[in-house]
Amino acid sequence: MAPLTLVNTPPVSPMTGNLLLALRPPVIIPALMQQPAIATEPRIEPATIEDLPQMVELLVALFSVEEDFQPDRKKQEHGLRLILEQPSRGRIFVLRTDHQILGMINLLFTISTAEGGFVVVLEDLIIHPQHRRQGYGSRLLDHAVAYANKKDFKRITLLTDKISAESQAFFQEHGFKFSSMIPMRKVFE
Repeated sequence: MAPLTLVNTPPVSPMTGNLLLALRPPVIIPALMQQPAIATEPRIEPATIEDLPQMVELLVALFSVEEDFQPDRKKQEHGLRLILEQPSRGRIFVLRTDHQILGMINLLFTISTAEGGFVVVLEDLIIHPQHRRQGYGSRLLDHAVAYANKKDFKRITLLTDKISAESQAFFQEHGFKFSSMIPMRKVFE
C-alpha cells in the first residue's frame, strides 16, 4: 500500500485567532491516500531494511502472475532480509522517489567454475504496475549490468517466463541471449 499523505493544519486559538504552539496530530485527507504523483526524479539506490514492506508488495504482485510461484509475504520478507543482512550474498537495488519504491532488481552472487569467477543470478526485476512502460525496468537493468561490470562479475544469468515473449524480448534488447541450458529444480518443503 502506498504511504499516506499527511497534511498538517495549524491550530488557531478561538479567542485570539493566533496560532497555538501546541502540536496537533496531522489530518489525513482520504483523497490523497492514493499513490502520490512522482514529484522527484526517480533514483536508483541500494535497498535498506526500511524498504522491506514495499519490496514485499512488489514481489507479491510478481508472484501472483508467475506460474511457478505462489505469493507468500512471510517468505518474501524473509528472503529479502537474508540478502539485505548479508551483502556478500547479493544486492537489491530500488528505483525510488521521495514517496515510494517504483521498482526493484535483486542480484544474487555465486561462483561459476565454468567462468572461473564470481557471477550474478538476476532473481527478480519488477516495476510497480502503475509505473510500467516508462523505461524504469531498463534503468534498473542497466544499473545492474553496470554494477556487475564494475565489480568484475563474469556473467549475469536470469530466468524468465517461457510464455512471456514480451519479457524475453525485453532481456534480448538488453544483450541477454538464450542458453542451451534448461533450468531444473527440486523444491524442499
